[in-house]
Amino acid sequence: MAKRFFEQAFDDKRTIRFERDYVSLEDISPRLVNAIVASEDGKFMMHNGFDWKQLKLSHERNRKAGGKPVRGGSTISMQTAKNAFLPNHKSYVRKAFEAYFTVLIEYMWGKERIMEVYLNIVEFGDGIYGCEAASQHYFGKSAKDLTANEAAQLAVTLPSPLVRNPDKATPYFKKRTAIIRKRAIKVDLTKKIDK
Repeated sequence: MAKRFFEQAFDDKRTIRFERDYVSLEDISPRLVNAIVASEDGKFMMHNGFDWKQLKLSHERNRKAGGKPVRGGSTISMQTAKNAFLPNHKSYVRKAFEAYFTVLIEYMWGKERIMEVYLNIVEFGDGIYGCEAASQHYFGKSAKDLTANEAAQLAVTLPSPLVRNPDKATPYFKKRTAIIRKRAIKVDLTKKIDK
């Protein structure tokens, strides 16, 4: 958040924006939870913080691309650990701390708390943090009231919120939204993750 603030402050073409409103998981539409899992981490409820198969696949694809990141392998748990506790720069040391914090939050928080924190700290646009702020900004409503399509649009925003968001709905964005909507129907975590 601090990094984004300084980027905005020193760029004449950007507005300084900090929108954030923390809400509990019960105040977030299950449609959004399902869409995020469908888009970001299909095995969220089945792993202990690490999806080793996806990490290996990501490593292989990135290696074949000459080291240029083509595909990420981070789980929602890993992203939560990184976003909540660590700076944004990339290094092996930071990755080691990310793994450490991932194990801790999986053990101490559990899936429900991890999802709640993730949805409240992830960036959905330039200076827009958390699903409540994003819902208000893009759709003028609470995250609790999101439609399936709106939830899918927020999911598609990740992991590139400065490039992809509902304000910049390109043909690719619309196509990806339809795909996530279909996947989200199959996820349905409402019985597994809700209290």
